[in-house]
Amino acid sequence: MAHTDTVFPDTTPFEPVVKDGRIHCPAVGDDTTNLAQMLFAIRYLIKTGKRPKGNVLFVANSCEEGLGNLKGSRKVMEDFGHRVAEFTTFDGSYTTYVDHSVGSRRYEVTITTEGGHSYGAFGNRNAIHYMASLIDTLYTLKVPKEGKSTYNVGIIEGGTSVNTIAQQCKMLFEYRSDRRENLASMDAFFHKTIEAYRAMGIGVTVELVGDRPCMGDVDPAMEQKLRDRVIKAIKDHTGNVVTGTSGSTDCNIPHSMGVPAICFGGYLGAGAHTREEYIEMESLKTGMPIILQYVLDDFN
Repeated sequence: MAHTDTVFPDTTPFEPVVKDGRIHCPAVGDDTTNLAQMLFAIRYLIKTGKRPKGNVLFVANSCEEGLGNLKGSRKVMEDFGHRVAEFTTFDGSYTTYVDHSVGSRRYEVTITTEGGHSYGAFGNRNAIHYMASLIDTLYTLKVPKEGKSTYNVGIIEGGTSVNTIAQQCKMLFEYRSDRRENLASMDAFFHKTIEAYRAMGIGVTVELVGDRPCMGDVDPAMEQKLRDRVIKAIKDHTGNVVTGTSGSTDCNIPHSMGVPAICFGGYLGAGAHTREEYIEMESLKTGMPIILQYVLDDFN
């Protein structure tokens, strides 16, 4: 699997710039390069007449980024999950791999008050003021010590003008953890805080806009087999022994269902999720053989 979507809202094409051995373009690495490498691998399999050892499904999916909520991998696992023995997504570089899924929940929170003229209605409740207070309270949470857990307010917006007491304010809030029990405790704190503000007579609405599950009960031996394949492919072509990390990827869905899954990529670069993203062109000479060697393990 490799995803086709990007984090950017643009509807006009990006123009790649080739300079000093690099290709500069938003999303050139994440995940365009890996998608192209997967397609090249498929073409190689067809041209050489390779036959799969078992059933193999190649997927170019979408909705991996942001509020896409992993709709693509969800749909694949919904349709084929009962038949999937292992799952690989090509995403990121070949400096590491993701073998442990980080779950997250994302909420849009809206506060509504009466508002009014900043002079004539002074004293009326201000939605921005209460949102700032709510955020401050949410940031008092001490994350669990076990595993890694985080939280963040990514967007806040509201108000009408400098001389208007804000009637409405919205924010996007998320928390993440690599442990299910930590997600549950953070969720409980979030909702307890929301209810405390509602008890003060403040109009607060909450909409769940993203829900990514974390690691389920995956067979350790089967997961290790995928790790070994990735480590060997990368070492064979770079000489480096890479180590794994945790992250939020398309692997979240199969992992949550107990299916062994792993994520890695076939390039070197920097600036993912920024408009300054680039890939090192020379790295493709190493990355493509890594991807191909990994894929060929499933073919005769």
